[in-house]
Amino acid sequence: MHYLYGSKRDVPRKLVATFDGEQQLLAYVRWATLSQQNDVYKFEQGSSLAGYQGWSHSAAPLTDDDPEAVEHNPSPSML
Repeated sequence: MHYLYGSKRDVPRKLVATFDGEQQLLAYVRWATLSQQNDVYKFEQGSSLAGYQGWSHSAAPLTDDDPEAVEHNPSPSML
């Protein structure tokens, strides 16, 4: 499983979605990203990253967030 995290300035990162594969996660981030300027991202409204300013991912959990509490394999068609 791969874990997608959203981040904001001065706020700890938060688990926003999980994916079966890294390629699927990266494709979702490419779709959700509207713009990037000076390492600050703007994301599609309705995406798991909406309201965040950055993102990161990992093949292992980086926080104590519950993976069952977030969307698994979200896709643009879920909007």
